[in-house]
Amino acid sequence: MEFGKVILPELDLIDFTLPPDAALTTATLREAKGKQPLQVYVGCSSWGQKDWKGMMFPAKTKSADFLQEYVKHFNMIELNATHYRMHDAVTIAKWKEKAASNPDFKFCPKFNQLITHIKRLKQADEITTSFYESMLAFEDKLGPMFLQMSDGYLPQHFAEFKSYIERLPRDLPVFAELRHKDWFANTIHYNAAFELMNKLNIGSIITDTAGRRDVVHMTLTTPVAFIRFVGNALHPTDYLRIDAWVNRFAQWSKQGLQAIYFGMHQADEKTTPLLCDYLIMQLNKALHMNIARPGLLPTNNTLF
Repeated sequence: MEFGKVILPELDLIDFTLPPDAALTTATLREAKGKQPLQVYVGCSSWGQKDWKGMMFPAKTKSADFLQEYVKHFNMIELNATHYRMHDAVTIAKWKEKAASNPDFKFCPKFNQLITHIKRLKQADEITTSFYESMLAFEDKLGPMFLQMSDGYLPQHFAEFKSYIERLPRDLPVFAELRHKDWFANTIHYNAAFELMNKLNIGSIITDTAGRRDVVHMTLTTPVAFIRFVGNALHPTDYLRIDAWVNRFAQWSKQGLQAIYFGMHQADEKTTPLLCDYLIMQLNKALHMNIARPGLLPTNNTLF
């Protein structure tokens, strides 16, 4: 992910402290109902990394079998492939079958770019219907879908944003990711967007990336946290940032948090499973859970 990318020498100059919770977060968690055990989903943004052969996949794994291997190690994927291409229901059903060995696995698809970046939510109902019809082929493997607006999508377009998400079906979980700085620099714009999402039960994505600390807004509009984390090649700050998130999750779980979806990104995706492994180990310790760790080779596990 290039969004918020900085050069490595700048990392030591950045304050990675997580901001305090927004007032809406406290209210959302307080109002959450039910005492179900916390659900935690951790994964990457791709299953097709050849660098994982011999590290996480058997050395002779064919590309066509990457997804079947991936689901042995993780219980979710942040599915960015759906953003760049409209996949039909037949393809989606095939992916679902390849994930059948993991009963808890969830695909978390990104809305197609025709909806968000080309049409910018205007006159996009027909495409949205087609997108939903395809995604429904995931059946029980469908996790939250997420609507990522472009970096240039301004608060001046709030009316269109409001109109679009108000028309979305209510029976499938959807999250929204806003990126332009003006959404966070102006309290009026910020409140309008996040209070609307809260009202409509639309989740709010929190993106933790080095060069854009404003999007680490710490605002939950539903009692489910969806974090898109961008690391920096296992720089020491990656681990400090993960530790901070684990501490915050521990706090939120006591307040009413129901689920966590954590999508891990790295510029060098070969290292992504390693940071996922560290996150899962820390979550297991802090939350007294038993989340399965990815089956990495012992030589890689020695990093921790």
